[in-house]
Amino acid sequence: MKDDSRQLYFDNSKGLVPDCADPYILFHNDTYYLYGTGGANRGIRVYQSDNLAEWSKAVGATGGFALDSSNVWGNKGFWAPEVYFLDGKFVMFYTVESRIAIAESDSPLGPFIQKEKKPLHPATPEIDPHLFIDEDGRKYLFFVRFTGGNEIWAAEMKDDLSGIKEETLVKCFGVTEDWEKTKSEPVARVAEGPFMLKHNGMYYLFYSANHYQSKDYAVGYALSKSPLGPFQKYKGNPVLVGDGKNIFGTGHHSFFKAASGQMYIVYHSHKSGESVQPRTTCLDRCGFESDGKDKSDKFVVYGPTTTPQIVK
Repeated sequence: MKDDSRQLYFDNSKGLVPDCADPYILFHNDTYYLYGTGGANRGIRVYQSDNLAEWSKAVGATGGFALDSSNVWGNKGFWAPEVYFLDGKFVMFYTVESRIAIAESDSPLGPFIQKEKKPLHPATPEIDPHLFIDEDGRKYLFFVRFTGGNEIWAAEMKDDLSGIKEETLVKCFGVTEDWEKTKSEPVARVAEGPFMLKHNGMYYLFYSANHYQSKDYAVGYALSKSPLGPFQKYKGNPVLVGDGKNIFGTGHHSFFKAASGQMYIVYHSHKSGESVQPRTTCLDRCGFESDGKDKSDKFVVYGPTTTPQIVK
């Protein structure tokens, strides 16, 4: 990481960058790249930082956009991007027109391009893709289908990312717990934004539930001994929820490790207690803690914070 002797802070009351929801941070070559929802009818913007405290304006290769609609299938509804550095290429998984698509670039700033302009499943509405690569190199795709509301599905991917192995497709879970159910308008059954972490041989599948427009939108997780389940939801859910005073609607997150090795969760929240949009991009420390003898470690978010926090 670049030398910086100053004491650095991030502040969720101000947000990292303007109008960036469903955030994802890639750490590559000592630089942090932040992607998210915010240019829904144009593409995906990207921002960069050396220290997690100070962020650039949108710096994507095409007018601030890392992915521009002119280079890919679809014209609207660009959401929930994730970017991975694989085999010398930057690969973006994202949602467009309620379909999943994959694009590539030689740079984290783009332009991300589809050589063959098409979604993963043209006939099937799907959103919120997340790629998980296990220790044995196998790739798994987690995503949302609209079956009984928003529900989380998964499948093993072909190694070249050209598609999923359809015979492995499985539904992980949908809405079952009280905290996941919206109690005010809009009423919906929503489990979305999947993200997988592996720890001590266990698979932790994180998700957001309730509804993004609800102040009670929150993050929980489920556990399994296998990447494709079956999953058991953690009894201590949710692990990230607004405080009801200063921050509301916390969800659709991702995880990354900083240069120091500290794990962070990046997520969005409502603009205020009265307004959802534009959503605020937030950051907090997180990690695993012992949950007692013979039990899997629990996952803890040290937040949500609403005051300046030291970057660690």
